[in-house]
Amino acid sequence: MLGCTFAGLSLFAQGNISPEMLSRLQTNGKLSTAERAIRNGLAANDIRTFAVNQDNQGEQNTYFSNSVPSKGITDQKSSGRCWLFTGLNVMRSKMINQKHLHEMEFSQVYLFFYDQLEKANLFLQAVIDTHRKPMDDKTVEWLFKHPISDGGTFTGVADLVMKYGLVPKGVMPETYTANNTARFRSLLERKLREDGLQLREEASAGKKSADLQRTKEAMLAEIYHALVMVYGEPPTQFTWAPKDANGNYTETPRTFTPRQFYEEMIGENLIDDYVMLMNDPTRPYWKTYEIEYDRHTYDGHNWLYLNLPMDEIKAAAIASIKDSTMMYMSCDVGKELDSNRGLLDLRNYDYSSVLGLDFGMDKRQRIMTFDSSSSHAMTLKAVDLDANGTPQKWEVENSWGATSGFKGHLIMTDQWLDEYLFRLVVNKKYLSERILDAARQRPTLLPCWDPMFACEE
Repeated sequence: MLGCTFAGLSLFAQGNISPEMLSRLQTNGKLSTAERAIRNGLAANDIRTFAVNQDNQGEQNTYFSNSVPSKGITDQKSSGRCWLFTGLNVMRSKMINQKHLHEMEFSQVYLFFYDQLEKANLFLQAVIDTHRKPMDDKTVEWLFKHPISDGGTFTGVADLVMKYGLVPKGVMPETYTANNTARFRSLLERKLREDGLQLREEASAGKKSADLQRTKEAMLAEIYHALVMVYGEPPTQFTWAPKDANGNYTETPRTFTPRQFYEEMIGENLIDDYVMLMNDPTRPYWKTYEIEYDRHTYDGHNWLYLNLPMDEIKAAAIASIKDSTMMYMSCDVGKELDSNRGLLDLRNYDYSSVLGLDFGMDKRQRIMTFDSSSSHAMTLKAVDLDANGTPQKWEVENSWGATSGFKGHLIMTDQWLDEYLFRLVVNKKYLSERILDAARQRPTLLPCWDPMFACEE
């Protein structure tokens, strides 16, 4: 038996770490006096403490030549609802500026309630639709790995708002579970997987479609009840009027349904009036793409985007900001983030000098190797243009609370934006005819398990 083991190991001798190689590595890895001092410091400190680029620690420039007015900072707390906060913040800004309001915040938990209910239905119906496929089929496997989530995109915001409307935050306030979603979400995932298995068994046993739909509805009734327990009952109508800085009504309160409130206060067609732009250098530009099963409602729209070069995306962003219109954007926010200053800058940290390692991948290579993908959505609100109209830096309104970053905002250099922005949602009126024509083309359908979208915001 030992002979067989050694014989098997010998097959890998050419690629293993031999004693001779280890000796060479140890010799090459000997530390200088300066490196020993750094190593001693690293033993008791975060590596970022030593990697901070002191040359980039000067007074932060917070001036922006063009900025959309905003009031108040939201806080998603310990939840993955950045996509929802961002989409609602875009609409909030529009309502505040057009209605001349002192303040305004929409109820995030109201739409999140329906988001979770709709995602549960999407999963259960997809299980019925795919019941003839084996459990190890890629689509079926993906469905059971991801029965429900906190995450999403602007497409989900659009579908949910157009279907269920909006309510002010005071009408349906946040709950503990809304702010801390992980535990309850894990319970929903477990229950949905259990329900999914039951539906597959009943479908395979030959149950009729109508019977499967009745079973699914009974399952959704249980999910609805659980959602009410942790998030509250969504209102079907409410009374509201704007208030001034002292909390006094400035109009006579009126009664609205959520749909009436949205139509009167916002009134846009979020599905038809906006285009999601993407910068993904791993795929051809000027092409549209659609992600299968990546939607929030069964009767809604799959995630759809137009892939464009960064200069086209930035031109659209500048046009929107100049017209006082905020935008939904998403990026790889954790890369090169100085959270204390609220600064996203490629010069923030010098890991190479600390570790003796060079990091040379470009954006395309980082995406290909799973090193970078969109992780967070925020509201793009400002740009600083030089005398030639070239952007120098950008500002976003974040949803991490008013004390995070720079007064609740993040500032990003234009160079950082080039490397780590992924998506921007822009009203069609700020887009060129060439972009609009490209957005009308038939999209390439990408599978739901595509690695580019495996860890989305």
